[in-house]
Order: sequence, then structure tokens, then C-alpha cells
Amino acid sequence: MKIAFASRDGINVNEHFGWCKCFYMYELLEDGFRFVKALPSPNELSDEGDKLAYKIACLEDANILCASHIGPRASLMVKSAGIFVLKSEKENEKMEEVLATLLHVKKTNPPLWMQRFLATK
Repeated sequence: MKIAFASRDGINVNEHFGWCKCFYMYELLEDGFRFVKALPSPNELSDEGDKLAYKIACLEDANILCASHIGPRASLMVKSAGIFVLKSEKENEKMEEVLATLLHVKKTNPPLWMQRFLATK
């Protein structure tokens, strides 16, 4: 399962999905997680629909998007692309904390949306 984080610094979830210049992808493993790669998304497009489609394309094969903020239209478009939207619970939440929580949930009682991703890997 791969998670893309919207981040300005590569450490914290601190970026709005539509404004993000680089997403950071991690893979959730059986007993941990690993950094996969940075996913640059530097282009700024004036048309809102084009901008959102571009940002979604930058997410490559992510299963989950975690951002500090995401608008309703963008959220619907991301979900339509088959990516689960996860909004950070607090400002500047550490990506490693989110990953640790996801790993714990995966091991103990994964929700249906997570079970779907686990079944397809």
C-alpha cells in the first residue's frame, strides 16, 4: 500500500493538495514503512480542473493521499481516481506518525477501504 503525502518539507503533512509542489511517497510494509520517492508537481495551471487532474496524475500509483487541506472538488476527483483521501488531524503532523498509525490500524483492525487495498496487492 502506497501513501503520498502533501508536504513542503518532506517531514510534516503541511501542504494543501492543490498547492503542493512535491508529494512524498511511502510504502506501508508488513512491519514498517519505507520511503519510495519524491513526486514533483511543480506546474501551476490556471484552469482549476486541469490543475487538479495534473496533481492527481503526479500521484502515480498511490493508494492513499494525505494532505493538510483539500477542497471538496479535489477530494471527489482524487477519490474518483481510486485514491483514498486522508486529511491530517493536526497542523504539521509528522508523516512518520501517520505511517505508524496506519501500520497499527493495518495490523489490528483495518477498515474496509484499507482491506480493499490490501486485497489487491
